[in-house]
Amino acid sequence: MRGNDEHQDAMFSYISPEQRVPAEHPLRAVREMTDEALRGLDRRFGRMYAKGGRPSIAPERLLRALLLQMLYSIRSERMLMEQLDYNLLFRWFVGLNMDDRVWDASSFSQNRDRLLAGDVAQAFFEQVRRQAERAGLLSDEHFSVDGTLIEAWAGQKSLRRVDGDDEPPPAGRNPTVNFHGEKRANDTHVSTTDPEAMLARKTRGSETKLAYRGHLLTENRNGLIVRTLVTHAYGNAETHAALQMLEKLPGGHRVTCGADKGFDTAEFERECRNMNVVAHVARKAAGSAIPAPRARGVGYQISQRRRKLVAEPFGWMKTVALLRKTRHRGRERVSWMFTFAGAAYNLVRMRKLREATA
Repeated sequence: MRGNDEHQDAMFSYISPEQRVPAEHPLRAVREMTDEALRGLDRRFGRMYAKGGRPSIAPERLLRALLLQMLYSIRSERMLMEQLDYNLLFRWFVGLNMDDRVWDASSFSQNRDRLLAGDVAQAFFEQVRRQAERAGLLSDEHFSVDGTLIEAWAGQKSLRRVDGDDEPPPAGRNPTVNFHGEKRANDTHVSTTDPEAMLARKTRGSETKLAYRGHLLTENRNGLIVRTLVTHAYGNAETHAALQMLEKLPGGHRVTCGADKGFDTAEFERECRNMNVVAHVARKAAGSAIPAPRARGVGYQISQRRRKLVAEPFGWMKTVALLRKTRHRGRERVSWMFTFAGAAYNLVRMRKLREATA
């Protein structure tokens, strides 16, 4: 018998959002780990907000909403607020009741900027990393490092000469600017949209874009992120950033660090040796700084296989977390979002590891 297509304008429900979310839903494990990390930030949040005045959006809800934005590839705050308005799963994850009013997109962005101004992303990342450490998911001896370009929120039309010796841009919202044949470089031109972005390209012969460079240090057991860093996109940024991240590793015991051929330099080998780090870098065909006996070792061969795990978080952060092209300007804000995306990746990866060992 065919059912009736009845339209109901009002509905009363006596089932809570907690009961509606299936027990095996992937977000349940992510929510559990997220809440544990947020409890560790309670004192920090208390210092950030005034004791009196009008209550603002709870920072815990802000961070949960930002996590959803990355986990579900929601490209704008306005679309995120729309999803929160009618998506029961999202309301449950953030901590909103069925009748709670959803925030205005501009209010959400302004409250989010308060977190961007603080070091909340790094603190949240550290709380997630400590959970992985307590669960025995991290290696404290074997690591890998790599970097990638993050396209800036600025275009080639925004470039102007540093000395001001160029013609003013045509009037209009999106004027036609003919810069073909013009020689542009970071020491002669700067972007008026994002002055901290630099011209860079991934490989020789590829397109040059305004970008930042993101760096990751991962451990080789499960490929979890241990350190994040965003730098300007200058030539040897990867080497300097890798050394900076390795220097912050706790303890003074010897560790290994796998990397691609771009790190096969005398400087990287020397600095690693000074920090008690054994560089397991892929050797160049000629003029390699890595001793041949080391490359024949079993540990080196294992590092060369496991170092490829560092590419997985880059792929996830660029496609799912939408960091292929950042939506923020300035290295500080780009770094905040990059670190927060690293924490989001670790949460997803830790959930899968928990399921595999359950």
